[in-house]
Amino acid sequence: MTDSTAIALLSGGLDSATAAALAMKSGFRVIGLSFDYGQRHHRELDAATEIAKALNLVEHHTISVNLASWGGSSLTDCHQELPTGGVQEGVIPNTYVPGRNTVFISIGLSLAEARGADHLVLGVNAVDYSGYPDCRPDYLEAFQVLADLSSRVGREGHGPKLWAPLVVWGKQRIVEEALHLGVPIERTWSCYSGGDVPCGVCDSCRIRNEALLAAGRPDLCSPRCP
Repeated sequence: MTDSTAIALLSGGLDSATAAALAMKSGFRVIGLSFDYGQRHHRELDAATEIAKALNLVEHHTISVNLASWGGSSLTDCHQELPTGGVQEGVIPNTYVPGRNTVFISIGLSLAEARGADHLVLGVNAVDYSGYPDCRPDYLEAFQVLADLSSRVGREGHGPKLWAPLVVWGKQRIVEEALHLGVPIERTWSCYSGGDVPCGVCDSCRIRNEALLAAGRPDLCSPRCP
């Protein structure tokens, strides 16, 4: 598999960095793809650049697609309050960005076809993050069908495969795998807020900190880690 190429969607967070590292462990030449989608801050994009360099990706592209033009999420609309009360089962939080993964995967598939890549690597996770509709296995399965129908390489029977290795993993397992793979966790950014250090109180920080504590790495927690 050492001659195969994979496109990894790289947000700058722990999950996408771990998925990219897993692809490299599997022998892929990995090209990173990040998105400036009008999010509240660019701290995660800075992290994505750092991760791409740390993992020695063969290429790293950042594409602008302004989903903040119409809002609809607390991640793109600063007038909406970021959630800090913890994940509620069965409730999709206001951090869900309408259509985000559909847009990202579509662009990723375009790059994959242009580069002759075999896989599109996604760090999506359905376990710890409230089950966003575009992070679930059935969504990925349906999108694979669309991907195979919507491209020349797909119609020819060798289109890129969507690979989401972390989709049913718990956050502690992701942390442990990241540590095993040598992912520079301290350079990743998961916080919904910008700033020099993570806020430690948003839902994303809470989930990350809890997993780091469970994995025995409190030194990697944000300053407000409980």
